[in-house]
Amino acid sequence: MPDRWAAWLAERRFGGNEDARRESMKMFDEFRGRVLDGARIEDGDTVLDVGCGEGLIGFGALGLVGDGGQVLFSDVSEDVLNVCREIAAGDRRCAFVRASADDLPLADAAVDVVTTRSTLIYLEDKPGTLLEFFRVLGGGGRLSMFEPINSFGWPEPDGVFCGYDVRPVRDVAEKLRGCFGASALVGWDERDLLRWVEDAGFADVEITLELEVKPHPLTPNRDWDTFRNFAPNPLAPTLQEAMDDELTPEEQRRFVAHLRPLVEGWVGSYRMASAYVRARK
Repeated sequence: MPDRWAAWLAERRFGGNEDARRESMKMFDEFRGRVLDGARIEDGDTVLDVGCGEGLIGFGALGLVGDGGQVLFSDVSEDVLNVCREIAAGDRRCAFVRASADDLPLADAAVDVVTTRSTLIYLEDKPGTLLEFFRVLGGGGRLSMFEPINSFGWPEPDGVFCGYDVRPVRDVAEKLRGCFGASALVGWDERDLLRWVEDAGFADVEITLELEVKPHPLTPNRDWDTFRNFAPNPLAPTLQEAMDDELTPEEQRRFVAHLRPLVEGWVGSYRMASAYVRARK
C-alpha cells in the first residue's frame, strides 16, 4: 500500500475525478514552466529537485541539462521515488535520493541548481531548510521555488467553509474547522519567506507574489463526490473522512443537505496566494 505522500499525489488530491486530474495537470504545467525558467538551468548542470513527487519539475529539468548534466530526484517518500525510477527507465542522468528536505545527504556545493515546488510548506524548520539548500549549492548556484502562501486564505472567516457560506449550519461546520490544516502550512507569509531566503545567505533574490480571489470553486471542488473525496494536502483527511470522524449521523445529514447544493451549483469561491522565488548563492 503506498504511503500517504504517494497516495495523495496519485489519487487523493484529485478526489478520484479524472476531469479534475486533467484540469489540475494544466495548472501544474504552468508551475513547472515558471520554476524551470527561474532556475536558469544550463547545459551540464547538476539539478537537485527537492520534494520531487512524481517528477513534475525534475523530468522537465532533464531536457535542459543536456547529455553531460544530471538531475537528482529527492523525496521523503520511497514510493514516489519508485514512480520516478519507472519513468526514468534507466536514464543514466537520473539519480534518486530518499531524504527530508531539511537534511540532505549531499556534500557542500554538490549541485548547481535547487528546484522545489510546494515542499517548504510542509517543513517545520523552514529557515533551516533554506540553509540546507544554500549549503548544497555551489558558488553562483541558483534556487527556484514555488510555494503556496496559505495564510492568505486561512483561517477562513466565521461561517465560511472551503469557500462556501455555511452560516445556517455553523454549529456543525465548527466541528470540522481545523481538520484539514497543519501548523506548518499556515502562520507565515511572503515576508517571512523573503527573510528566510536572505538569512540563509542568498543574494539576487526575487519573489513574485500572485493573489487570486475568485467567485467560483477551485478545481477539483466542482461536484459533490469529488469535493467530499478530495484531500487538500497529504496531511489532511478528505471531507468524507472528517465528517465520519467528527459528526453524528444527524449532523452529517444536516451539513450535507446544506452544503451539497452549493457545491453542485458552483456558488463557492476561493482565495489563493502563490510565491515564486528566484535566488542566487
